[in-house]
Amino acid sequence: MKFRPCIDLHGGTVKQIVGSTLSDQSPDSLQTNFIADKSSSWYAELYKNDNLTGGHIIKLGPGNDEAATEALRAWPGGMQIGGGITAENAVQWLDRGASHVIVTSYVFSGGVIDRSRLNKLVDRVGKKRLVLDLSCRRRGDNYFIVTDRWQNFTEVVISGQVLDELAESCDEFLIHAADVEGKCSGIEKVLVEKLALWSPLPTTYAGGVRDKADMELVQTLGQGRIDVTIGSALDIFGGSTITYREAVEFSK
Repeated sequence: MKFRPCIDLHGGTVKQIVGSTLSDQSPDSLQTNFIADKSSSWYAELYKNDNLTGGHIIKLGPGNDEAATEALRAWPGGMQIGGGITAENAVQWLDRGASHVIVTSYVFSGGVIDRSRLNKLVDRVGKKRLVLDLSCRRRGDNYFIVTDRWQNFTEVVISGQVLDELAESCDEFLIHAADVEGKCSGIEKVLVEKLALWSPLPTTYAGGVRDKADMELVQTLGQGRIDVTIGSALDIFGGSTITYREAVEFSK
């Protein structure tokens, strides 16, 4: 299991946000855990110094391109980029230094998998440079993929069949458990177990990780196959339950 670092950007600034409160209709409901006084490039340089690869930069809405570009320049080839990625702009983000582009909403048009768009992306950037973000929310016993900054449910349920099908078109999966994202309330245990059983590709789980014990839980339930991202709980993002250094050392 690897620790995968993150840089979440909102309004051009590094922030940690409770994922379930993101809403275009009710922007006043946004709950922010942390607003950085350091630049995106500061975080990218930190990750570079510790040789942490495979982390992700997520642009949460407009106004984040400059900050994302600065981070990629600081750690060229070391981080992935997501948020508003399409077949039309994917190559430019690779050219700016991203190792992979991360895509959700573009390939789940109308709530279903848009095969034509997915194929177009693969044609443009290649399977080995594409990560599919299958971030999800729970309804009943199932986890439905959500799009548009985790606001809209698709009709697609995460399952072994779906993961096998999508694995033919990408290099990795990134999966935020959006219901617990930013809450430091513990991980979605059932989701981690399912991902360990079903995912045929390297997969990164994010959501609810609060301390070293949760990292150990992801390692156990994920059978060592599922990597982990930590946000609001980390001291570098204002958290108090686990330090960045502890996460790095655990990964090593």
